[in-house]
Amino acid sequence: MAENKRQLMKSLSFLSSVGIAMVASSFIGLFIGYYLDKWLGTSPWMTLIWLGFGIASGFRNIFILARRALREEGQNEEQDQRKDGSD
Repeated sequence: MAENKRQLMKSLSFLSSVGIAMVASSFIGLFIGYYLDKWLGTSPWMTLIWLGFGIASGFRNIFILARRALREEGQNEEQDQRKDGSD
């Protein structure tokens, strides 16, 4: 029972970090583009370009987080198999 609860909390923390990474990178790109547009007078082009960079960065972060989670899950499964085989 405690193991299930621990796995649930781990999954929830992973999902929240994915969401935060996507939103934060998008907003950072949006704000950079907005202020560059105000400074250079190029509205709306810098906003759109930097928002695109932010969204791309968010998807890159999701890819990295997912790959890391899959690698950790694979390592956990290998450890479980070793424990079961050594009994």
